[in-house]
Amino acid sequence: MAEFALCLTHDVDRPYKSYQAISDALVERDPSRLAGLAPQINPYWQFDSLMELEDEFGVRSAFYFLSERGLRNRSLGKWLRPRYWIEHLGRYDVSAPRMARVIEELDAGGWEVGLHGSYDSYDDRERLVTEKEMVERVLGHPVKGGRQHFLNRVPATWDHHRTIGLSYDSSLGSSTEYGFTHGYDPIHPFGDDFTVFPLTLMEVALFEQHDSADGAWEACERLLTEAAANDAVMTVLWHPRYLSDDFPGYRTLYRRLIERALELDAWIGPPAECHGRLVEDGDDIAALDAAADTAD
Repeated sequence: MAEFALCLTHDVDRPYKSYQAISDALVERDPSRLAGLAPQINPYWQFDSLMELEDEFGVRSAFYFLSERGLRNRSLGKWLRPRYWIEHLGRYDVSAPRMARVIEELDAGGWEVGLHGSYDSYDDRERLVTEKEMVERVLGHPVKGGRQHFLNRVPATWDHHRTIGLSYDSSLGSSTEYGFTHGYDPIHPFGDDFTVFPLTLMEVALFEQHDSADGAWEACERLLTEAAANDAVMTVLWHPRYLSDDFPGYRTLYRRLIERALELDAWIGPPAECHGRLVEDGDDIAALDAAADTAD
């Protein structure tokens, strides 16, 4: 597939604003910020907004859903760690009616629904199977790939993913740096059709490294230009909550990203569809496999 491809992805971490609303109210001394706790106001529920934005450009993306276990199913040591309390407060149920309707709507509209492996699942094959099955029960058919929460990965993670029936993974990347660190092409770590789509850009990395929205956009445009010049597969992650008004500039940057990619004649879509094109086109997997040496 010798063309510039832009794979759009969204990790569905926190679709409901919870403890963040309380924190905002305390820090800003503004009780009105507690309104974010109301289901009818919830600013992090951006599914409709994202679908409308992408549909406007005639493109589709992937949404990766979490199935985290509750605290009652964790060891005492994890009960005592703040991280797991924060995760517990933000967890959601993919089978809940409202969430199930969104998953069904995404699937019916041509968006990809995939797996966002929970924090400890990267080296727990049984847990990955359970989480995959939970999403698939709602979806009604197998998922093809996804990404690990917090980009967690060990050498065995890809083997776990392949063994449980996933066709690809996109956990190879960084939340603080961006660019084509792992090359311009997808990686085939086993010399077969299982594919790794390196994460080129996570939205927070842009805003952490640049003081202004203009600076973030200039960096983003440079990445797009580099991708077009090298027929790269560029994979980006935009968390749905960052399209809310709580994060000024993120929505505009995402829109400009798609607009500019279209101007550069990029193919745009979800990784599962890109994977299908790679397999169908019969890319030289052996040649791409050489890139795996730089990934481990």
